Amino acid sequence: MTVTVVYDNSEATELCAAQHLYLKPIAKLMINVLLPESSEPMRPFSNWEVLDQLKSLICPDQFTTVRLSKSTKDFIRFEGEAETRSLVQILKAKLHGKIIKLNGLKTDLKVVATDAQGEWERFPREKEASSSDGAEEQDQDKSPDSIYFEGLPCKWFAPKGSSGEKPCEEILRVVFESFGKIKNVDIPMLDPYREVTTGGNFGGFGFGLQTFEAFIQYQESTDFVKAMESLRGMKLMLKGDDGKALACNIKVMFDRTKHFSEGAIRRRNQERLKLQELEEERKKEKRRDEEEAARKRKEEERRAQEKRRRARVRRRALKERDRHRQRKQKEPAKAEAARIHPV
Repeated sequence: MTVTVVYDNSEATELCAAQHLYLKPIAKLMINVLLPESSEPMRPFSNWEVLDQLKSLICPDQFTTVRLSKSTKDFIRFEGEAETRSLVQILKAKLHGKIIKLNGLKTDLKVVATDAQGEWERFPREKEASSSDGAEEQDQDKSPDSIYFEGLPCKWFAPKGSSGEKPCEEILRVVFESFGKIKNVDIPMLDPYREVTTGGNFGGFGFGLQTFEAFIQYQESTDFVKAMESLRGMKLMLKGDDGKALACNIKVMFDRTKHFSEGAIRRRNQERLKLQELEEERKKEKRRDEEEAARKRKEEERRAQEKRRRARVRRRALKERDRHRQRKQKEPAKAEAARIHPV
């Protein structure tokens, strides 16, 4: 997940004022540089030489980010991003149809600039296809109104003032209920048992921000469609109390896993029950081990005490024997003294 500083939030729209969250349009431009079909040998040149020429064409404007998307013998493709969609149109006008001249290259390179079409553009057609394929036959376990989110920053959905960065289901619900009443919300990261079954693969890190995935189901299909349409081609933006703003790309998809279906919920509950039973068994085994260890310690202490007691008895017996021996040795001397000096 890429988090960027926002310098121009004029096109951002409010998502949830309480959380200072906004939606900012993704402003991307696809730039194709067509390579000549000349059979004459050309001097080798790098993609970065071409990129430098593109940057000079749009000067003093700049891309927020630009990356090499594809390079073939016919064209070089770059994907550039700008602060706003209005700036994208300015950049497109500066680039489209222009000619690039590289030093030492006889043939000029033509630039074709178009608006970037993201994955979002495919959603309506997929939705229509799923409807035409027999939506009437959907069983009760199907969840056609669920959205899958990936890359949501944990800190942006954590309770204010909390020491941790775990997201809160209630905050997630409040944020996305701006599109309509929500029926179900699920953040897998918050379920410790699912974290065990999946190895904790419920998010990631981007520029120091931990992210999470979530599932949301709307009560009304119209609200679901409204949410998908509103989130299409948007970044999530957080505006701080100091006025500074950060934005990140989030993945928003139509949920095809039937996450909230009765069958899926039943499977998760069964897995949770198994893990709870295993956990309880581990606790019992741990208690047994602790009790056995305590019993062994007590037995060792008892043996040590018995050993010390026997040692004391032995020492007393030796002392008593020594005293008795000393008395025996003194008796003849006393008798001799009494004989010599009778009273």
